[in-house]
Amino acid sequence: MTRMATLSNPLLLGFEEIERLIDRAAKGGSDGYPPYNIERIAADGEEAGLLRITLAVAGFTRDDLEITIEDKQLTIRGKQQDDKTREYLYRGIAARQFSRTFVLADGIEVKSADLANGLLAIDLQRLEPERLVRRIEIGPPGRIKTRT
Repeated sequence: MTRMATLSNPLLLGFEEIERLIDRAAKGGSDGYPPYNIERIAADGEEAGLLRITLAVAGFTRDDLEITIEDKQLTIRGKQQDDKTREYLYRGIAARQFSRTFVLADGIEVKSADLANGLLAIDLQRLEPERLVRRIEIGPPGRIKTRT
């Protein structure tokens, strides 16, 4: 069974990369851990504003967390080590690993990350692209070869 391309309209040229990003985001589903929020934050005097991703990472330290960006994909990984010196009578908080990914659009930059009170906050800034208008000159006849 062949899949109908999302952006298969013949007037949309060169959008294969966007379709790959949509596929990657769909495959990036996880088990829901850790829970997260995404919010828009009004920045004083800035039209573009900020976005903040907040993940609940209770029990993780800065050394247990890793944030990377590769090919427009923001990845947050957490690795906790089991403390072998402790003897638990009941263990409801497990040492758990996770990986959470977010696909970023062009023009989104990570500004900062902070860990406080078990919440990891990652601030993103949407940069407004320059609107360029460029005139294309039409060349003289005979430059384009036609097949016969």
